[in-house]
Order: sequence, then C-alpha cells, then structure tokens
Amino acid sequence: MILRSEYDLIILGRGAAAFSAAIKASELTSGQATIAMIGYGPLGGTCVNVGCVPSKYLIEAAKVAHIQSHPRYPGIEPQRNSINFRELMESLRGAVREERISKYENVVKSYGNIDLYDGKAQFVDNKTIIVKNNQHTEKLKGYNFIIATGSSAKIPKIQGLEETGYITSNTVWDLNNLPKNLAILGGGFIGLEIGQSLQRLGTDVTVIKEHNSVAPGIEEEIGERLMEILASEGIVFMNGRKVLRVYSRNGKKVVEMQSDLGKEEVEADEILVSSGRTPNVADIGLEKAGVQYSEKGISADETMKTSNPLIYAAGDVVDQRYKLETLAASEGSIAAYNIYSGNEKRVKLQLVPWAVFTEPQIASVGLSESQYNATGRKANTRVVPLDLIPKARILREDHGVFKIVVDSETEKVVGVHALSPYAAEFIIEGVYAIKYGLTFRDLVENSHIFPTVAEGIKLTAQSFTRDLSKMSCCME
Repeated sequence: MILRSEYDLIILGRGAAAFSAAIKASELTSGQATIAMIGYGPLGGTCVNVGCVPSKYLIEAAKVAHIQSHPRYPGIEPQRNSINFRELMESLRGAVREERISKYENVVKSYGNIDLYDGKAQFVDNKTIIVKNNQHTEKLKGYNFIIATGSSAKIPKIQGLEETGYITSNTVWDLNNLPKNLAILGGGFIGLEIGQSLQRLGTDVTVIKEHNSVAPGIEEEIGERLMEILASEGIVFMNGRKVLRVYSRNGKKVVEMQSDLGKEEVEADEILVSSGRTPNVADIGLEKAGVQYSEKGISADETMKTSNPLIYAAGDVVDQRYKLETLAASEGSIAAYNIYSGNEKRVKLQLVPWAVFTEPQIASVGLSESQYNATGRKANTRVVPLDLIPKARILREDHGVFKIVVDSETEKVVGVHALSPYAAEFIIEGVYAIKYGLTFRDLVENSHIFPTVAEGIKLTAQSFTRDLSKMSCCME
C-alpha cells in the first residue's frame, strides 16, 4: 500500500462512524477520493470489539443457561448447568475476531483508495495533522476532515479505586474465571446487560447507584418494572448510595458507601465500573483546528459540521444524547454525504431507536411522556401490561409493558416504548409511525401478524379507545 502525505479526506478514528464515512465517500466519488483512516487498537472500534458483539454473545449464552435451569413450561424438568466459563469466553473472543475480520479488516482491503494509519492523530492546524506511534511521527495534510474518535468508559474519581482494581465494559471480555461476587458501580444499561448475564451464569451481582431510577429519560413504568424483574432473578439493587471509597480486605474488594441508613459495605471478587461513556476529545488538538468542544463532546450541528466548516464529527465523540453504533454509522455517512454531494442531509435524533438487551428487552423511540409535556404541548398516553398480549402469554413471559405517547390534539404518535421480549426487533414500527406522522388510529388500521409480541403496539394503540378485556383476538 502506498501511503500519501495529502488526502482528500482524513478521518480520525477507525470504528463504525469512520468506516461508514470512508465507504460513503468512496461511493460518492466512485473510488477517486483519497482517504486516510487513523487510529489505534483493534480495527472496528467499540461495537465489534468490546460493545455490541461480545455483549450480545454473552447475553444469548446466559439466556440458554437460564432457560435450561428455569424452564418456562410445565412438564419440562429443570437441568443443572455445568458451565465452563473459560471455554465460553474463549468462544466469545473468537466470535469477535471473526466479525472484526469479515466486517472491517476484509472490507477495508477492498477499497484501494483508503489508507490505514496506526497511531494517534493530532491537529497542528485546521488543515494538518501529525500521526504519532511508537516508531515514528508522520505529517498529513487534508482538504476535509471527519473526527470519529469515539468514546471510552467513564471512570469516576473514587478513593482507592485505581489501587484496588476494577473492570469496565471494555475489559470484562478478558475474564477467564467467573467471579463469585460482582459489584457494579453505576448500573447503567451496559452494566445491567452484563450483570444479568453473569448472574444467570452463577455470579452474585450487586448494583450500587446514587439514583433510584434505572436511567434518566426513560419511562418510569418501564424502569421500575425492569428493576423488579432483575431483582426477581437475584440481582441486588442498592439505590440511593454514594460510594465513598474502595479497598482490599482478605483477598476481596470492598465498596464502602453512604446512604440515609449510614455507612455500608459490600464485598466482591470483582468490581465493574458502569458509569457511562466519555467522548475521546483529549489530546487531539481541537483548539488548533478551531473546533469547539467540551467534556461532553464536540459541538456539531444536524449536518455533523463543527465550528470549523472543513471539519465534521460523527459518533460517540459528538455532544449528543445517544451513544449508539447505528447512530454513529448514520452520522458518518451523513458527514461524508454533506462533504461530497453538494447537498445537506441532517441527522434526526427523534427518529433514532435504541434498545437495552436485558431480558426482557427495552426498546424506545421518540419522546417519553414527561419529555413531550416539557415541550409545552400535552401528551396523551396508554400503558398496556405484557400479560395482555396473547403471544406473551404463550411464551409464558408476562413481565413487561408497552407505552405509546401521542399528541393530545392531533393524536399523532410521538413516542413508542416497550419492555418486552423481542422489543428491539419491532421498535422500527414506532420509528415509521413518528417519521410519517401516523396517529394511533393508523396503527390500529394496519393488520398485525397474530400471534406476535409486536402485536402489543397495535393493542396499545387500540387501548386509547377500547377496553382490551372486551376484545376478541385480531379485532380492528
């Protein structure tokens, strides 16, 4: 590969946003744009290496073990699991390698106009960067830039944490021995996914957090129900606790915390820090490039343009509500499109669905009831428990809830939220409802397959005007 000193497009990062931007730029220019992608660590960034792929692998493996030991149907006897955790984790890491090779390493080889650089990029001015690695430093000039450096696990400043040691969602995949006890600090969505999985595999999990809700911005009915479900599986929630310090005692890691009850301690074999993500904006030289940013990320408009019109940003490094692989890829594509097409595409965050792969899953799109009311308009809502959905009863999965938020005047759907099996698979119906301005009556008029859990969206829409207990199946 011939590496150049000047490029039409320089991309800082080698993850989902960066790859999406590079591929879109190549397509738009018929492979004529010279492109550099700069980064370090395994190719593919967070999602394939330490995020979506390994976490969902672990979740599905733990689900198999849980169903075997907790069969749903009478007449099927529970089986005692024999789990070789080391072998499971080796297979997980193998699956990650396969995905990285097939979807990133092999893909980039098919683009002769894309050069890969190993190292850390830093702006010298708004048209020049240097790439530093252990061997040497290179200087590159670019006509356009996209910053897609992603995010890292956020580590709180807690006395003794560094000395005692901890794992994060980036490093948990290196475990070979199943911890007997796990303390999760923060209890974010990623922590809950990992926590439920390890609990199902045999770990005693304790979640320690300052707030009483699962996470800000989600529907109260959904958050409370999820905590109840996870608690029923054995996860201990210690809400309203502020961690004071962490230390070692007799081979255990001890978390000391303060609450209205006074000081308390939790002993664990391992500590998982799950306090969210922080954008990778440090030491990039953003000041020299004229790019505005804060500790929350880079400031970018809906076209992904930063304060410097030659520089765009995409993905987790952007100051925005969501940190999602699919959003990062979309924003990378939008940034490249806006650089090379002469037109402007805009990201529409209100149409971005998100999901949490606990069991049952949370899936959501649009605004919650409180968020919509905060806009100055009035929301009308309906909440339907999962046990009113025929397919859920067939699955013997009755723990969950559906909620639809509509504008009280226009009846247009502004939010769809579910805590349900397969919620991530059917939340796209909510995306289309919001995108095309559908009312809850439109959702009712469209026939749904019976029996499916997705039918819960239609039934929730019907509950705006009907008593579900007085309806036969498939009624419109």
